[in-house]
Amino acid sequence: MLLRGPMGTVEIRLGNSLAVLDRSGAVLLGDCLVVADLHLEKGTSFAARGVLLPPHDTLATLDALTQVVQRLGPRRLVSLGDGFHDVGGAGRLGEEARDRIGDLARQCELVWLLGNHDPLPPVGLPGAVVTDLDLHGLSLVHEPPAGRGGWVAGHLHPKARLDGRGRRIAARCFVTDGDRLILPAFGAYTGGLDVFHPAIDSLFPLGFDAHLIGPGAIHRIARERLVRRVG
Repeated sequence: MLLRGPMGTVEIRLGNSLAVLDRSGAVLLGDCLVVADLHLEKGTSFAARGVLLPPHDTLATLDALTQVVQRLGPRRLVSLGDGFHDVGGAGRLGEEARDRIGDLARQCELVWLLGNHDPLPPVGLPGAVVTDLDLHGLSLVHEPPAGRGGWVAGHLHPKARLDGRGRRIAARCFVTDGDRLILPAFGAYTGGLDVFHPAIDSLFPLGFDAHLIGPGAIHRIARERLVRRVG
């Protein structure tokens, strides 16, 4: 089942629960807002290795996160791992970024899942730190587990392509078969992995739908209508 919710959201059945996919790349499960792969402080991580990027990714990501929290009003906010781009990311946060995280913590309960980029707890920040979380019969994890269903995960940064009106469209997307859900990366400086890559495609033996994030709306596209990346 798929229903149009408030502007920029789509409601789907996920296991025995109702999930609200949001145009920001977050998903609302009951009163819990879930995001994946913030990769905060990626810009400073690259700069330390001599790769210069505009140093605005962390504040841009936190601005987007604040907007969706204020719009949807969750009781709890869960980051599905890779909240930071590396283990030192939390220590490089500027004062303004720390203040914004503090503001988020005053609006809702924060939960940080550990990821492969940030396998150690962030120091000096509000919120609980866990490796996984059970919610409404679903397992919230960083990396998607193969061979079973009933989970919500991040890690893979899914992106899909579609031919439409004489041009090819590429966009971040949710990937789901009604029992499993991979979230798009939420962070400002995150790339994407094509949904036909075996790391994603193999997780859905009976096929999947991609929910592409467009300007102000989410579009459900069946796997058969998507275009494989060439090269």
